[in-house]
Amino acid sequence: MLQHAAAGRHHHIDSLRVIAFGILIAYPLGMYYVSWGWHVKSDYSAPWLEPLMLTVNQWRMPLVFLVSGLALHLALAGGLRAGFLRERSRRLLLPLLFGMLLIVPPQAYVEALRNQAFSGGYAQFLLHYFSFQPWPDDAFAGSDNGLTWNHLWYLPYLMVYTLIAVLLRRWRWFWAAATALVGRVGLAGLIALPIPALMAAGNWVYPLYGGSSHDLFWDGYGHAMYFCFFLMGLLIGGQAGVWQRLCAARWWLLLMAASSWAVFMFLRPALAGPDGSDWLQLQYLSIYLNRWIWILAALAWSRRLLARPWKHLAYAREAVLPWYVLHQSITVVAGYYLGQAALGPLLEPLLLILATVLGCALAHHYLIRNSALLRYCFGLPAALSPPAAPRSSPDRSAASAAES
Repeated sequence: MLQHAAAGRHHHIDSLRVIAFGILIAYPLGMYYVSWGWHVKSDYSAPWLEPLMLTVNQWRMPLVFLVSGLALHLALAGGLRAGFLRERSRRLLLPLLFGMLLIVPPQAYVEALRNQAFSGGYAQFLLHYFSFQPWPDDAFAGSDNGLTWNHLWYLPYLMVYTLIAVLLRRWRWFWAAATALVGRVGLAGLIALPIPALMAAGNWVYPLYGGSSHDLFWDGYGHAMYFCFFLMGLLIGGQAGVWQRLCAARWWLLLMAASSWAVFMFLRPALAGPDGSDWLQLQYLSIYLNRWIWILAALAWSRRLLARPWKHLAYAREAVLPWYVLHQSITVVAGYYLGQAALGPLLEPLLLILATVLGCALAHHYLIRNSALLRYCFGLPAALSPPAAPRSSPDRSAASAAES
């Protein structure tokens, strides 16, 4: 989705992006079996999944946006080239439009069937869906708007954040001061740096908007949080010293991440104080520290372990966007029809995982990547690029001492 600077690929960032989206793609499989509301639900529950899902949910989307900021920094490292925003719009907004027209409607359809808001065939549903007629309340996620982008909300958010980032970089004195600040702080300062902004979002924005709604124009809390992580990625991207400090502290960060998770899980059920109480402030602090420290640990370990090419990295890097666009619709539709078959609590999840993984893999490998039209619709380059000779990151030698 994002082109890196011509100086060479940063393999740890590429690899971390693949891992972050892999977690994002796997998450709906768990949502089908936990007690939290979702598009469709299985008759078989898996309460043992909920602590793991809660843990991952704290940082999965912040990590995706931070990695997007890292990658955007690399794309802009040589300056804003002619046609960059036009190309970025094509590679983000065209998959959004294509997905809204062809990929998302099937999951809206089966959700409407599940909620007994519609009883006809898929062709009848599409006629109603694209006529923008009103739906019964809560017919499917986004039915109040008639047309929904559902899980593809990340794409318009990233497009807007990219535009803001380009504008901020033109504000040269601000950008120079911000990058200098991030480059000079030690580990403790780096841990503390985004916390005031995140606490402000929790205290002042969350009470007004509630949790993230994925509504581009009214998602005040989502934007306050996700843009903060995106901006941190943008500022960290070119800081060789920051990467060295993170890598040197990787074991401490892993210990702090485990400790922050334990504190978060301990405080979560215990804190039910009124808004504005000291207990609520402690809860917010535990939430945001837990998210940020896990992300810093992920950055540190990716730099330590993944700063080199691996065999299928280029293929996986290309597959990320098609898999992201496809995954949830496959999971929702397969989950709905597998649920009707009453296959049992072992066979059903196995088939659901296979349907999602094989559906995304086969569609990408045999259809999307071999069709110029589909490559264009899914935001991929027009033609397969020849594999580049492996090159190490520019800051590799500088970081080697910190990694030992």
